[in-house]
Amino acid sequence: MRALLVVNPAATTTSARTRDVLIHALASEMKLEVVTTEYRGHARDLGRQAAESDDIELVVALGGDGTVNEVVNGLLHKGPDLDRLPRLAVVPGGSTNVFARALGLPNDAVEATGALLDALREDRERAIGLGLAAGTPGTEDEAVPSRWFTFCAGLGFDAGVIGRVEQQRERGKRSTHALYLRQVARQFLDEPHRRRGLITLERPGQDPVTDLVMSIICNTSPWTFLGNRPVYASPKASFDTGLDVLALNRMSTGAVARYATQLLTSSPERGPHGKHALSLHDLTDFTLHSKAPLPLQMDGDHLGLRTSVTFTGVRRALRVIV
Repeated sequence: MRALLVVNPAATTTSARTRDVLIHALASEMKLEVVTTEYRGHARDLGRQAAESDDIELVVALGGDGTVNEVVNGLLHKGPDLDRLPRLAVVPGGSTNVFARALGLPNDAVEATGALLDALREDRERAIGLGLAAGTPGTEDEAVPSRWFTFCAGLGFDAGVIGRVEQQRERGKRSTHALYLRQVARQFLDEPHRRRGLITLERPGQDPVTDLVMSIICNTSPWTFLGNRPVYASPKASFDTGLDVLALNRMSTGAVARYATQLLTSSPERGPHGKHALSLHDLTDFTLHSKAPLPLQMDGDHLGLRTSVTFTGVRRALRVIV
């Protein structure tokens, strides 16, 4: 088997020595080409080259969720094709690694590499669904290129938090759970529309849902992790179904305290619920409109401000090694 290993040298939980060990372990089982990313978007370019190659059968992403997202967008730049495209494998190297852990992989890079090699020997793979987001036709965002996401997206509050975290990291702060929690508090204090939101959700054949403050789109469950604690925003979300949505139409101090507690105590059986919470399961197509530009995130990557985004849940979009 010929494989491409895409290595993010800035992955926060792997050292150069650990990466060397992992590379040698993988190279012992396959014909391995190793490329270290050098700029933002490089992993996407490498995924695209692999998709256009005639002989690469597997792409392994060694890094965090951002690296995985770039590789996936490169592989799917012309759309899904299960019979033609290389398979994807992931070795977690980021601070959270939601996608890898949602697939059932160990969070430790060395253990995950061992699990990957076992899966390859036993020819274990899975066709998973993904989310696709694009600018909505007929709006000012219609020219925004479409982008795939593996586990979540968000328009509004949570994307604002991620934008704040990225600003802090650019100033040299380490990506920790404490950093995220501090930015949640600051985003809440600065949120001008927390009592009456700007977002409207539209879906075919249904009445619009208006005045939403926050909207989280999940392609799998859990939504994220706080350390080793899984957080279930949409417990029914799955790689085998369409997209799920958790939205809030009010973020008063009391409502935030209630829903934050529900998130922290969420389980595979029960997520956030109440009169200000909207939960939708297995959606194929829907659009989020905003009365003013709001931050957008996908797979934990802040993508700037948007006023209208159309989401599509695409089943069986990519084969992954599990």
